[in-house]
Formats: sequence, C-alpha cells, structure tokens
Amino acid sequence: MRYTYPSMHTETIEPRPASTIILLRRQEPGFSVFLVVRHHQVDFATGAAVFPGGSLHTEDHDPFFEKAENGEKGQNAPSGMTAAERAHRVAAIRETYEEAGLLLAHHAHSHEFPSKETLDRLEALDTRGRLERHELSFRDVLHQEQLEIALEDLVPFAHWITPQGLPKRFDTRFYLAVAPEHQLASHGGREVVSSVWLTPQQALDQAKAKRLTIIFPTLMNLNKLMLYRSVEHALEAARLTPPVTVQPQLRRHPATGELGLHIPEEAGYPPLDPELLKAP
Repeated sequence: MRYTYPSMHTETIEPRPASTIILLRRQEPGFSVFLVVRHHQVDFATGAAVFPGGSLHTEDHDPFFEKAENGEKGQNAPSGMTAAERAHRVAAIRETYEEAGLLLAHHAHSHEFPSKETLDRLEALDTRGRLERHELSFRDVLHQEQLEIALEDLVPFAHWITPQGLPKRFDTRFYLAVAPEHQLASHGGREVVSSVWLTPQQALDQAKAKRLTIIFPTLMNLNKLMLYRSVEHALEAARLTPPVTVQPQLRRHPATGELGLHIPEEAGYPPLDPELLKAP
C-alpha cells in the first residue's frame, strides 16, 4: 500500500506516546463516528479531521487511576492491565473530554455516566478550558464529581507508530468506545475548530471530494470500520482480534522514485480507494 509524503528526515526522532478514541454512535442502518477538525495553526495534522485524542501527560500516570484514594478499590481497570496501557486509556478519555465534551466516567454509586446537566455545569465553569491550560487536573475533576474513569469501556482497535524519517512521530493507540447517549459531543479548546458525526463511508466520501482533509492513519481506520455492520459488530470484532502494531515503512517506488508508505498485510486493513492514497 502506498501513500505519498512530501519529505523525509534523516535524524532519529523518538515517537511520543499518544491515544485516541473512535467514538461510536448507533444509527439505522449502521453507526457514525465523531471527528474533530484541527486548527490550522496547530503543529500536527493541521486542518485535518481526526478522532479526538492527543499526547500523554505526566498526570495520566497518576496512581489515582489504579486505586481510589480511600482504599483498594480500582478505578475500573480491567484485570491485568499494565501501567502503560492504563495511562494510554486515561489520556484517551481525558483528551476526548477536552476536545469532544464527552466524559467517559461513571458515578461511583450509580455507575451511570454524568448527565447533560452535570456536563453543562462543568462547561459553565470552563472546566475543559482549565484542563487544557493545566489549571486543573483530570484527577481533580473526577474526584470533585465523585466519578470513576471508565477504563473498561475502551476496546483496543489499532496501534500505529509514525514511520522513521518524519519530523513528528507518535506511538498512538486507538480505542473504540460507545458515546453516552444523553451526552452531546461538541468540539472545544484551542486545537479544534469544528466537529461532525459521519458514517465511515460519508467521511471517506468527503475526503475523496476534498471537503475534508483526513490523514493516512485516520483514513485507514475509517476504511477498516467499513467491515462492520453495527456498533456491536465492531466492538465484538475488536475484542476478538488484538491490534497488530503498524509502523509504516517509507519506501521509494522502483519505477517512479516516488516516496510512499507501506503497511503490513497482517494488520488486516482493506485497500483504500486509489484516489485516497494521495497526500492531503
């Protein structure tokens, strides 16, 4: 599989740990996913439609997310989860709240998601903005609202590492999660300028028509979602098939000399429409 990139760097750059959530919403037929459009002034995926997410922060490794402050009660972490996996999931949920306004956490006593009224109150307090400006920690928000982060609601779907030779590299884990029905997704923060719910097919069609800029990993994961009939089908398949790590290799076409990306076939990605295999 080939995807054109404009340039390649010779220095070795360590990938930055990152996480993202592919939010799923049931509809008939099929399902839709939530995409945010990044600001043109950010330093990665400028102007692109992406799944909400971002880099890990130091606070994502806080032991609070393993055990509650008042005892041994775990913060809804699946059995056997490593510290690194937990931190990736915490980052995914934190970034999704900051960028999409959806809070994947349960009330400690009722085990229900926060209500729209609760989220509206937090919005009036500029909670998302304060998190983004590091004036408030995600741990503080959860503690104040008596919430337990819903780590178990995330299902691993993909694991991509930016290829060697690119100026910015990320080690990104993609998770599937069902969007809480009574919460309204909305873009927020300095890094995103708009948002939209689209079926995977609609997103790919808009990319092909040049109405959306979508980067290669997002295109590939949208295309893979086309394999599934429903939210339940996608979640079941993801649970049964652990992600294969994808680190695309930059290679030159033997005939044209054009630089392109190649990914392993065992990762299970179906081929894209050839018109989408061009740099955005």
